[in-house]
Amino acid sequence: MNGFAFLVFDDIKCILAPMKKLLSTVLILFSLSLFAGSQTFEEGTTFQVAFSPKGECQDIIVNAIDKAQKTILVQSYSFTSAPIAKALMKAHKRGVDAKVILDKSQVTQKYSSATFLKNQKIPLWIDYKPAIAHNKVMIIDGHIVITGSFNFTKAAQENNAENVLVIHSKKLAKIYKECWNDRLSKSKPYSEYKKQEG
Repeated sequence: MNGFAFLVFDDIKCILAPMKKLLSTVLILFSLSLFAGSQTFEEGTTFQVAFSPKGECQDIIVNAIDKAQKTILVQSYSFTSAPIAKALMKAHKRGVDAKVILDKSQVTQKYSSATFLKNQKIPLWIDYKPAIAHNKVMIIDGHIVITGSFNFTKAAQENNAENVLVIHSKKLAKIYKECWNDRLSKSKPYSEYKKQEG
């Protein structure tokens, strides 16, 4: 091969190398988009948002619980908020099917609402398998999802920079309920777990 041929070959390599990297990047991004589960909300979806400290996070959660008619499914990492626990108690007493999954830390955490909820005969499970069960979620009446960084705690309301998002969407609630049921299948009833760890 003469010098000209080498020069042309080197030029082609210089062009193809960046193109190969670009093509690889495009293919990776395309593959990720296929598995990311990106979806759109149905028409009519509405939302509320609140921030703390000393914002309306706790109030919009309690308000949503107070308006619940049929079901409330809860997943919580830390749960020490007396107003939220009392709102769940009142909902349960008026016939709403309230169920709660907590992180295992709540079995021993001081001021945890776990004992209060159990004493109110609200079904309670411990999601003990992951390192931490860090969800902060409520699914209400199959069409409202409450989520965000806000733990259901006094500290989250009064001291921390947090956020709460309340989304009115049957489509989203269905996805969150599937996750809730999956975590339930991997959890143990509160009394059973507490006795085991006892």
